[in-house]
Amino acid sequence: MEYFLGIDYPTLWFLIVGALLSAYGILEGFDLGSGSLHIFLRQDQSRRININAIAPIWDANQVFLIIGGGALFAGFPVMYAALMSSMYIPFMVFLFFLVLRAMAIKYRSAEDKAWWRTAWDWIYFVSNVSISFLLGVVVGNVLQGLAIDKDLEYKGGVFFGFFSFYSVLVGLTSVSLFMMQGAAFLLLKTQDKLYARLTMILRNAVVFFLVSFSFTSLYTLVFIEGVVENFREEPEYFIVPVFTFLAVANIPRLIRQKKYELVFVFSSLTTAFLMMLVALQLYPVLLPSTIDSKFNITIYNAASSMKSLEIMLLFAAVGTPLIGLYMWNLYKTFRGKVELDDFSY
Repeated sequence: MEYFLGIDYPTLWFLIVGALLSAYGILEGFDLGSGSLHIFLRQDQSRRININAIAPIWDANQVFLIIGGGALFAGFPVMYAALMSSMYIPFMVFLFFLVLRAMAIKYRSAEDKAWWRTAWDWIYFVSNVSISFLLGVVVGNVLQGLAIDKDLEYKGGVFFGFFSFYSVLVGLTSVSLFMMQGAAFLLLKTQDKLYARLTMILRNAVVFFLVSFSFTSLYTLVFIEGVVENFREEPEYFIVPVFTFLAVANIPRLIRQKKYELVFVFSSLTTAFLMMLVALQLYPVLLPSTIDSKFNITIYNAASSMKSLEIMLLFAAVGTPLIGLYMWNLYKTFRGKVELDDFSY
């Protein structure tokens, strides 16, 4: 086994893939969340502001999904193959709604007719909710495990094997988390009456998140096997759930103080901590087997060759600062409140 800075290469790539997917969850989380609130904004101008708030950045946020998926494929091809085989239907539906969502953003303002805009409003809303829900369903399936056999291949159902009570719970939690994050983001981009309405929407979104998050956490602790084993073996891991609880508990306090920038920061931290919890619960497993734990897909039996991981690390070292610089410049350029003009959607 080869090491870099005292960390073996499979573990290093586990951290890289986790960081990329966490970045995607935070950045895409608020634009999916704002879209999931779209139908609750009643006036046409409010809905236009909602779309224009994320219009300059939503496609850039998806860069992290592409890079994270590419890093998973290149670093852990066995895991990528098993996940795509088992989650084929959710991923295809996910891509379908990604396309519909992009069409809604582009086409909604192409006509002034009310029925046209209303139709695209509903398509935009349903697409954002569905994408958020499916992301949670995939995470739920990874946490509870899949039917992986001794050849590290998926042997479960083809069509609806991914649907379970637990995966639906995690899906709803994902929707509520993104709604909360989206409402906090929109408060930074709006003013006047829409701003006032969003303060009420944010409070409702936080309640939705607290209920779904509490129920899903309780169900995970009681019914998902082996979920606390890593924490018992490494007690220092408990610092992450403590930070998660503090971040979540701080959000209602910040809302009462009307510190909405910090609400957005702490909702983003909540997403990051939840992703860290998933990683700590699994490590070094990538995908648990429900047939036998001996067939678990781990970072060691799923990794590419050490030489491949070493070479790809060089690409990551060069590409990461460039992407960070691009994102920083993009968000700096489009910061501030949204104002509609003739070129707006």
